[in-house]
This record gives sequence, structure tokens and C-alpha cells, in this order.
Amino acid sequence: LPELGIDVSNISFNTLTLQSDKFICIREKTPQREQVCVVDLEDTSKTFRRPITADSAIMNPENKIIALKAGRNLQVFNLEMKAKVKSCVMTDDVQYWRWITPFDIALVTETSVFHWSIEGTASPVKQFERHANLNGTQIISYTANAKMNWMALIGISAPQGRIVGSMQLYNKDRGASQPIEAHAAEFSEIRLEGASQPTQVFAFASRGANGSKLHVVEIDHVEGNPPFQKRSADIMFPPEAVNDFPVSMQAGPKYEVVYMVTKFGFIHVYDLESGACIFTNRISGETVFVTAPHQDGVIAVNRKGQVLSVCINEETVVPYILQHTANVELAFRLASRANLPGADQLYVQRFQQLMGQSQYNEAAKMAASSPRGMLRTENTINQLKHLQSVPGQLSPILQYFATILEKGELNRHESIELARPVLASNRKALLEKWLKEDKLECSEELGDIVHPHDATLALSVYLRANVPAKVVLCFAQSGQFDKIVLYCKKVGYTPDWVQLLMQISRVDAEKACDFALSLVKEDPPLITADQVVGVFSSQNMVQQTTRFLLDALKDNKESDAHLQTKLLELNLLNAPQVADAILGNSMFTHFDRPYIAQLAEKAGLYQRALELYDNLSDIKRVAVHTEVLNSEWLIGYFGNLSVGDSLAVLRQMLEHNMAQNLQIVVQAATKYSELL
Repeated sequence: LPELGIDVSNISFNTLTLQSDKFICIREKTPQREQVCVVDLEDTSKTFRRPITADSAIMNPENKIIALKAGRNLQVFNLEMKAKVKSCVMTDDVQYWRWITPFDIALVTETSVFHWSIEGTASPVKQFERHANLNGTQIISYTANAKMNWMALIGISAPQGRIVGSMQLYNKDRGASQPIEAHAAEFSEIRLEGASQPTQVFAFASRGANGSKLHVVEIDHVEGNPPFQKRSADIMFPPEAVNDFPVSMQAGPKYEVVYMVTKFGFIHVYDLESGACIFTNRISGETVFVTAPHQDGVIAVNRKGQVLSVCINEETVVPYILQHTANVELAFRLASRANLPGADQLYVQRFQQLMGQSQYNEAAKMAASSPRGMLRTENTINQLKHLQSVPGQLSPILQYFATILEKGELNRHESIELARPVLASNRKALLEKWLKEDKLECSEELGDIVHPHDATLALSVYLRANVPAKVVLCFAQSGQFDKIVLYCKKVGYTPDWVQLLMQISRVDAEKACDFALSLVKEDPPLITADQVVGVFSSQNMVQQTTRFLLDALKDNKESDAHLQTKLLELNLLNAPQVADAILGNSMFTHFDRPYIAQLAEKAGLYQRALELYDNLSDIKRVAVHTEVLNSEWLIGYFGNLSVGDSLAVLRQMLEHNMAQNLQIVVQAATKYSELL
């Protein structure tokens, strides 16, 4: 802190506050001015000062909100918004205060403890009255559990030159207080083996005339959880620190430990479940007077202004315990609960020992809980799979899976191995439940196992496993064609559209047609009309090809001439009436006219053939079929021919069948007599 321009004279319990690992707040006083300095611990270059006169200043543990105390006046300001959040005037002096949540401040007066919410308009709410054991003490600490139904207030005094710690433990549910000799305390939770829910614990440390102890006790026992036996452990102080005493405790929830910091700068790390000491060392040669939690460790400030942090080294803590304490069970439990390395060989040996003793279910539980999943292997699963189960108990392999599912998620191989028997026993609902709870690691293989039983559930697996090819196939098989293109765009996947369309066309021809139209209408098109026609033709899908081409070719582009020809050809060969309607509507003008004319003639559509033929010999051959041609239309048709061609056609009609065609020839000759 001196490197940031903070004078050592301003670094003390009365002028410096540390509410969290976000900010340090220092009241600076010089002959010229009074100000508050706020150090941003994430980026000290953002340290700032404000001209503020106050008896005490505490920064919010999360946000740039500051609480100020001047006499009995309390005010809360949002520094970023430059706005007052809340204020109040107390009837008694506040001897100690601190943020207990980002929204609540604890206030300790000479007689009572209050909680003050910065939300709403409510005044501070009295929680309890101070116990007589705290009379005449300097309040140094106040803490509460997460549910805010247990609170601990601590003060120190110095009778006969010995620093005595006095604590009041208060339970809100019972409205009862208990006076305890203690210097530091902390609430936390641990998870006992076989417990369905965490166990709430309270740890406190004292240095009395008859020795120093750490105590860990259970609070708010949960029905069904195993009971927690009270733990007590001696606190060892080195010869050079005979007058040392605990000043603070902070929990490390991940490791289920508690860090105890002493005035002389020693740190003690204790395991909450067993009460065993893991580590003791001096971290400061100067008095440490304030601490806060920091990344499952602790952050502290000493009288010289050094900001110190202590955390557990995950790579070395388990080997350290084995080497320096020989506490094998502690090393084993810590590695398991915090997923730490260092006890691998221990786990392998214990697993093999349990298997050798036929304690298969215990072995299964242990393998499932092994740190970093080191025993969660195919080899372990294969061993457990082939073991016989004891009547009335889960089989070892199901015990293995149950243990993992209770605490976390199955890995890829485990998910596959569990899915097979679950589906085989027709318990698909279980699989759905685990999937929704993210208990399974999804993979293509898992999806393939699920697919024969439930395509929709398989789709969910493929989506989570990011297997685009199978996702698209499932969408197609379930008829959700409208989702395919959207999904492919979202994940950047390009399927073989032709092959996909082929698969869909085999399942549902009409939906295949809709899907094909959506593909060609994309910009740019995802498939060509030629490719669609190729797919549909291979499946002999005449109606769908016609519907597709009528829509795809509606702009009558010259570049689509071959497809216009294909459309007409297909229908002239398979559905002449449809071809007749298409030609009659004059929708297309770029097709191969001579070829289509020939097909129309073969199909008996002589009028359409005559409309398309230009060659005189072709016209003469078709025009003689007056028995099926509309006479009125035919007479009008001669108006489109030259005089020479008209005469040639009329002559051909008479030669072919004079009796049948004479009347039409006469009518045509009469109508065009002037020209002829």
C-alpha cells in the first residue's frame, strides 16, 4: 500500500477496512485535508481518492458503493452513479460495522446488533441484544451464516495483560444466545460421506489460560444426514509467539477447510471434517489486523501495509499431507472432495483391496468418487459389470453409476454403458431425466444407441453432442424440414443436400417437394433445380417433379429452357392432360418446340402439336386428324399459315379422307377465299 502513496500511519484497524477481495478502503488524514482512498484490488491503477470526512468508511464487497459513518449518521453512496443510496441516524453510537452481504450492513452498538438493508426504505432492524460477556470489550468481528439465522459477535479485552476473546453465538430461530470464550469464528458447510445434503458447521478458535483449541460443531442438523461429531484440535503456537492469538477465520468451501490467521502473522489451515491441522506457517513478520475470503483462500493486510494472499496449492497439498502429517485418511478425503492430484496410488491400492475383499459396492463408490476421475475408466466399468449383485442391493455397476449421478455427471463411456441397460429395461424416462439434468455426456455413439428407441430423444443427444449430420437426418426423419436450413446456418454445417433430399423423398414425397423448393429459394441456392429433378426422377415422382418445376420455373427464364422441356416431356409421357393444361396456359416459351411437338403428337394432343410445329410436312401429317381436332380452332389455325402452306394442307386433308374433311376444307376455303 505505501507504493500506492498511502502513509503507514493511516494503516490500522481504525482507519483501514477490508470487506472483500475487491477493495481496500483507507481513511487518510493529513494536516491539510481528510480523504478516503479506495484501492481496486483487481487493478491497483484504478485506485482513487475522494475528499470525504468520516469516522469510518467501508466498501461494498461487490460494487463501487461506499458506506460512511460520521457520529451517529450513516450514509451509503453509489460512487459510479454519484448518488446517495440510503441514510439513517442511529440513537446509539455504532462501535463496529461491516457488510455481511452486498445488500446488508451489520451495525453493533453498545447494547445491540442491527442489520440494515440498503434496499427499500426500512430502518436498521434489531437482531439481538449483546450478552454481558461482551461488556468492556473491543468488538473485532461479526459473522453470520448464509441463511442469516446464526450469528457470532466477537470482542477482545486484556485483563491482567492477557488478551481474552469473548464471543456471543446467537440463534435467531430460538432467540437464544450462548457466551463462549473465543477469538475468531466462521460458518461453513461440509459434505459428509453418505449425506444427501451439506452439513452446516460452525468453527471457532480460542486461546485461554489453559491452552488453545479449535472447535468445529454442527448447526441445523438435516434429517437423514449422518450426525457430525464435534471436533476439537489443539492449536500449536511456536515458542517465539507465546502471546499470539487468533484474530480471524475464513472458510475455504471448495476444500472444506478453514484458514485461521493470528495477530503475529501465522496462518493455520484446518480440515473442517476431521479438525486436523493441514499446514502452519508464518506469512507476515508484522501484525495482521484484517482479512477477507479470496479465491477459496484468504487475503490479509498487515501493519506495514502489505497485502498478502494465501491459497492452497492444488498440485502439492495432498503429497504434503502424506509426507509431513502421515494422515493418509485426510489426504484421501481431501483429494476426493476437491478433485486433487497426489493420492492416485492410494486410490488404486484401496480399490484393489476392496475388490479383493469382495466389498464390491464400496469399491464401486470409491471408483466413482476418485479424484479427477482417475478410476472412472473402461477397465473399472468392465470389472464391475461382470460382478454378481447381492440380493436386495444395487449391483456394483449400478452403485457406481448412482454414486456419480448423485454428485455430478457421467463421462462419455459411462453414459453409453448406462444407456444400454436402461433402454433394454424400457426405462427411457430415466434417460430423459438425466439428459435434462445434464448428467450425461452426449456423443454420437450415445445418440446411435438411443435412436432405435426414440428418434426425438436421439435428436436431443445429437444436438448436445454437436453431430450435425445426425441432427439433420433426425430433423428429416421427423418431418421437421423447416428446421434443417436454419440449423445448418446456425452451426455452419453444409450437408450433402442431394443425398439428404434423396433420403427425404423416400420417406415423404410431398414434404421432399416442399424441402426442395425451400433449398432452391435460398440466396444463393443450396441445390440446383437440375439436381432436384434428378433426385425426383430417380424415384419416379412425376407429380412432385411437376409441382416443383411449375414453382421453380415460374419466371420463364431462357436459361431454364432444358427444364421447361423436361417438365413438358415428363407429363406428355405420363400425364398428357397435365401437359395439355401447361401448354394451354402458355406459361413457358423457351422449351424445345419441335421435340415437345413430336411428343404431343404421339400423345394425341394434335392441337398442341400443330401450335408447336413449323415444318410443313409435320403440319400436313397432323392436320388430317379432324376427328379429334376442334373444327373452329382448325379453321382459325389456317390464318397463321402462308397461302402456299394452307393450300398444301387443305389438299392433304382431302387426299387423306375427303368424306371426313370436305366440310372443314370448304369452310376454310370460304373464310380465306380472298387470300386463296
